[in-house]
Amino acid sequence: MAKKCPNLLYIFTDQQRADTMQCYGNKQIEVPALNALATQSFVFDRAYVSQPVCSPSRATMMTGLWPHTAGVPACNVPLSAEVPTFAEMLPDDYACAYMGKWHLGDEIFPQHGFETWVGSESSYRHGYSDPERLSQFSDYYNFLVERGFEPDSENKGAPVFSRHMEAGMEEGLTKASFLGDRAAQYIREQRDQPFALCVSYLEPHPPHTGPLNALHDLLKLPTGPAFMEKPPTNAPLIIRLMAAIYMESEEYGCDLRTEAGWREVMARYWGNTSLVDRSVAKILGTLDECGLAEDTIVVFTSDHGEQMGDHGILGKTVMYEESVRVPLLLRAPMLDAAPCRIDGNFSHIDLVPTLLDLLEVPAPNHLQGASRLPVLRGEADLADNDVFIEWNGADGHPGPSIGEAEINRSMAQPLRTVISAERWKLSLYGHGPGELYDLNADPYERENLFDRPEHCERIDNLIARLLHWQQETDDQVQLPMV
Repeated sequence: MAKKCPNLLYIFTDQQRADTMQCYGNKQIEVPALNALATQSFVFDRAYVSQPVCSPSRATMMTGLWPHTAGVPACNVPLSAEVPTFAEMLPDDYACAYMGKWHLGDEIFPQHGFETWVGSESSYRHGYSDPERLSQFSDYYNFLVERGFEPDSENKGAPVFSRHMEAGMEEGLTKASFLGDRAAQYIREQRDQPFALCVSYLEPHPPHTGPLNALHDLLKLPTGPAFMEKPPTNAPLIIRLMAAIYMESEEYGCDLRTEAGWREVMARYWGNTSLVDRSVAKILGTLDECGLAEDTIVVFTSDHGEQMGDHGILGKTVMYEESVRVPLLLRAPMLDAAPCRIDGNFSHIDLVPTLLDLLEVPAPNHLQGASRLPVLRGEADLADNDVFIEWNGADGHPGPSIGEAEINRSMAQPLRTVISAERWKLSLYGHGPGELYDLNADPYERENLFDRPEHCERIDNLIARLLHWQQETDDQVQLPMV
């Protein structure tokens, strides 16, 4: 009898920082399914995204290419049909399905090797490649209409459901619950054929509201030393400006001028993380029900993190750890190696080659990452691994206000970040001062050492590593020479 090919269940959320489950230090949040998965998985202690904003990060997670190579340098830039995803790299005997948020172009239409497609977003209609496609809506839109709901908003001349209305549904009608049900159904239908299933949740991305807003006690939410603390005085202007604006604002009905307001939005954020967990529980339970758990590789991660008040900032698009470091769990029951915690720096650029290696599929030569299967087997480690993160001068904030517009203008400049194996983080901006943090002594990045003369040699060394990476990846951004 021929050896059965393993299945792949690739789950990722939107805007989930690392410290949102027990294995990353959060014992208060209610995520029992993810906590249980972590005990069965390789837990990557320091997993980093390629860029702290949705579309570019997702491009890397799908293609194994850096955003500047994949041609997705910014949000709302479509992934070209000429750039293959990992689904297009799998053998023909794999059934491939994508469910949830795509954010790489034609949001609700099968593409890039995924023959089964369950769309959840109708808010990216501006990115559709053909105007005739505007007549079609997502599966989740149709799901709500079939249950008697009427759209409350408009997008590209058509009535759609706003994200606020979608998020305000009772739990069984939420986007997360819908995706869990559809993924479970798919697994039952595909149990006799090898499959690769991607489930992409919008949550805990804004609008920071949902049916579990009151699940967590506001007074018991743990906070770190950088919570509501302004960035260092010598931080770049964009960072200080963002903090100044957010700490004097009202967002999602929460007064961020007060600790109570920040705790309210944080509790909602946690609630939506718990909502995802309940959906994930359905999917993992179905694997067990169908007897497929031992034959299925399970990956759980996120496209970027969330500041949630650390350094006084709400959102992502900055290079602080809360924004660029994400959870990464990998369960591979068929691997002859005991699950463990993986120390060292890991980059999302290595996800696709690692998954292909686990599936015993040859990786195409154009991939820019490396398989970390030897690390999982205990034959290698990440002790010498530097990671690199991009920002390509794009707008991450829609900006209805003067303050937001100022942020956008400042964000127009590209920057590059390296986090060395020795745990030093250097960020170089197109203009103005850079940032240097000693993550060993200062894990919350409260003291910017960039302008300290005693670190000139260290900065030069880190710049050299960045330049080498740029040369290897054909990154054309001009870095300032310090």
